[in-house]
Amino acid sequence: MSRILDAEQMRRALKRVAHEIVERNGGTSNLALVGIHTRGVPLAERLAVMIAEIEGPPPPVGALDVSLYRDDTGRGGGNARLQPTDILFDLSDRKIVLVDDVLYTGRTIRSAMDALIDLGRPASIQLAVLVDRGHRELPIRADYVGKNVPTAPHERVVVRLEESDGSEGVFVEHDKGESGDNR
Repeated sequence: MSRILDAEQMRRALKRVAHEIVERNGGTSNLALVGIHTRGVPLAERLAVMIAEIEGPPPPVGALDVSLYRDDTGRGGGNARLQPTDILFDLSDRKIVLVDDVLYTGRTIRSAMDALIDLGRPASIQLAVLVDRGHRELPIRADYVGKNVPTAPHERVVVRLEESDGSEGVFVEHDKGESGDNR
């Protein structure tokens, strides 16, 4: 397994993304962040703090579980492990920034957009990811990317966050089999 980002590089990448979000949206008015479980949620919370350091009060942050919206559940991925969707603000007419750790095929993001639309009608949906590893199966691209990491399909991107894993870093490892999601 090789490290591609350490804790400080992750912080700098997220800080740059926070600046880009504020710049593109002309501030934080009517902006909200929605993290996709599991690692997208703490990343969204970190971005909200960084955005507040740049531009006043932090935007609201929600958590989204897309398990029931996946089109690949049951295709070797095992049973969906449901986690709470926790969005305590109205999505209608807000600029929503979806946040996830790794963008790969685009299927998770498609699922997240379906889930968001079921909860309200945002003015816009933007996407921020820590790592874009390529290999899209759907026409989805991130608006904000911490780091582009070209990978082979048999490789796996592993994101570790202090909040969920007890350590920080982004790694690429050679996948030893077909199990797992090859994030």
